[in-house]
Amino acid sequence: MGKVLALAFGTLGVLSAAPAWADRDTERYTSVTVFGDSLVDAGNLYIANGGTRPDPALGYFQNRFTNGYDYPDLLSIDLFGVPTTPSLAGGTNFAFGGARVVDTGDGIPDLKAQISAFTASGRDIDINGIYILNFGGNDVFGAKGVFGQEGAIGSFPTIDAYLQAAASQYAAGVQTLNDLGVRNIFMTDFPLAGDPFTIAANGYLTAAIATLSLDADTDLLFYSLSDFNRRALTNPSSLGLPPQRADINCLEAGAQATGCVGIFSFDGVHPTAAVQAAGYRDINQRFGLTSVVPEPSTWAMMLVGFGLLSASLRYRRRSTKVSYA
Repeated sequence: MGKVLALAFGTLGVLSAAPAWADRDTERYTSVTVFGDSLVDAGNLYIANGGTRPDPALGYFQNRFTNGYDYPDLLSIDLFGVPTTPSLAGGTNFAFGGARVVDTGDGIPDLKAQISAFTASGRDIDINGIYILNFGGNDVFGAKGVFGQEGAIGSFPTIDAYLQAAASQYAAGVQTLNDLGVRNIFMTDFPLAGDPFTIAANGYLTAAIATLSLDADTDLLFYSLSDFNRRALTNPSSLGLPPQRADINCLEAGAQATGCVGIFSFDGVHPTAAVQAAGYRDINQRFGLTSVVPEPSTWAMMLVGFGLLSASLRYRRRSTKVSYA
C-alpha cells in the first residue's frame, strides 16, 4: 500500500497555558487508563481474535499495530517503568483495534462499550490517574468507505449526520468519565490531516466540547492528532524526525531492513514507532505529563512566561480547566 491513510497525533501548534500537573493532588499521575482504537491498542484485538491480528510475523511489536510501543505505553513506561497492559489480560488499556466512537454492531467494543467494560471491571476511579480517549480514525474510514467499510454509517441518513453523531458521542464519552468521577482526561481529535470528512468532524467536535458541563476540578487536555499528522509529514524536523516518506510503508519489500527510518507509516494505516515516540515527546513537552511539580518559586517564574497566553489558550467553565495543545 503505497498511499498513506495514516492515523497520527499532534498539536494545534500552541502551548497550553499551564502544565497539567499544576492542578493535580500528586506530583505525578498515579495510573494510566486507555480507551481507543488501534493506535493505542496494547493487545486486546490480538487476544480476542486468537492471536491472528496484528500478525507478529509481519513485524508488529508485542501485539500492537506498529513496530514499537505507542504513546500511552511510553507515558506508562516513564511513570511506572512498564507499558500499558490490555484489559483482556487484566490491565487498564481497554482500547481495541477497529473501534469507533459510534457503535456499528460489528462486535468490536466501541467507545461506550469500552467505558462500560471499565465500569464492569469494578475498578475504583483514580482521581490522580490520567484517562486517555483516542478515537475517530475508524469513524472517518467508515464515512470515506475505505478498508472494507464502504457505506458503513449504519442507519444515519447522510455521512454528515454520521460525523456529527460521532463528534457528539465522543464528547459525551468525556462527560461520562467526568460523571464517573474521573478528573484528568486526555482526548485527541479525529486524526486524518487534511481530509474533508475529518475537518467536518473536528468542527462538530469543537462545538460539542463547548457544551460539556464538567466538574470544577476536572482537567480536560485536548490534543490534535490531525495537526501532528500534518507536521510530521511537512515539517518533521520540528518534531525531531528525519524527512518522512509517505509513498511507501514498512511492510513493503525491503523497508523493514532499513529499520523503517524515515518512513511515516508502518502498514499504510498506522504510524511507525518512531512517529509514535515523536508524538509522545510533543505531548509530554506541551502538557508536562511526567513532570514533577516544581517548587512554588519556580512555578511563579513560569507563570510570568505563560501569563499572557492564559486568556487565549485556556478557558474555564466554572473552575474546569480545558487545555488545548
